[in-house]
Amino acid sequence: MTQVTSQEIAQFRSQLAENNTAMEVLDLIEDCEGDLGDAAMTLAIKIGQQPDITNCEWLDALARKWRAVICQSEYRNDLREGSVGGIIGHLESISEFPNILILPVLMYILKQGVSNFCEPLDGIK
Repeated sequence: MTQVTSQEIAQFRSQLAENNTAMEVLDLIEDCEGDLGDAAMTLAIKIGQQPDITNCEWLDALARKWRAVICQSEYRNDLREGSVGGIIGHLESISEFPNILILPVLMYILKQGVSNFCEPLDGIK
């Protein structure tokens, strides 16, 4: 279980105040008491996906699926600084990425540590 604090949620609110979808997602994360896995599963079900609710690693698997896109060098530094605006715009342009799940995935990656998350790609040229 990966949790975010109310302070972390507030930081994202201030950063993404103009993004209505992000505000709704942050409301749900708050309703789930900061549990990113619960929030992501609720959102996935809301858009018609059927996540494996018995698999506590579901959010991690979703993040890993998009690792190559998320860990591109032009976004990695922003993520290290906790800035997600640029990568959200990029991910929203990818039709295969469910937009409503972008923020929980990015928050999960930030909690894991961007360097740790992206490390498996560092040796690939």
